[in-house]
Amino acid sequence: MSSTAVPLRPVSKGGIAMLWAGLALVVAIALAWALFVSRAPSIELETVRAGTGAFPTDTDVAIIKYEGRLKDGTVFDAGDQTPLPVGRMIPGFAQGLKQMQVGGKYELSIPSELGYGPQGAGPIPGNADIEFTVELLDIRSEQEMQQLMMQQQLMQQMMEQQQGGAEGAPPPQ
Repeated sequence: MSSTAVPLRPVSKGGIAMLWAGLALVVAIALAWALFVSRAPSIELETVRAGTGAFPTDTDVAIIKYEGRLKDGTVFDAGDQTPLPVGRMIPGFAQGLKQMQVGGKYELSIPSELGYGPQGAGPIPGNADIEFTVELLDIRSEQEMQQLMMQQQLMQQMMEQQQGGAEGAPPPQ
């Protein structure tokens, strides 16, 4: 048996240095991409007053007191005892609500990617980051809220019927 040996040419010191420099460059680019480019947008949630109750889920309706502002402080919306279906809110607001506890007060910052995006909505311009002050007052199931709404509608109809009957009645003598 015979063997054929192929001679290898020696690598110069400059070639090894170039190889290591290229490898360092690839690692640096990968690290920069991982830290900055691939970073998904996320909300910022600050606890002003900690809650002690339950956390809402996507299937709940959160009863909140809130104020919504643009980054420059312009108030675009506010409400007291407002029922909001958690699973049907903009992604950033839903994420924030699910991290809140009943009885707590929070500051929530939402980047435009998790808010209204490039199209905006109403007084909120496109690509606007938005902020909210939120107090989570209570959590109800969607079924409970539907029952409450039906009861309120029924009571309103009864009141309207009573007022309509009183208007058509002859004046007292």
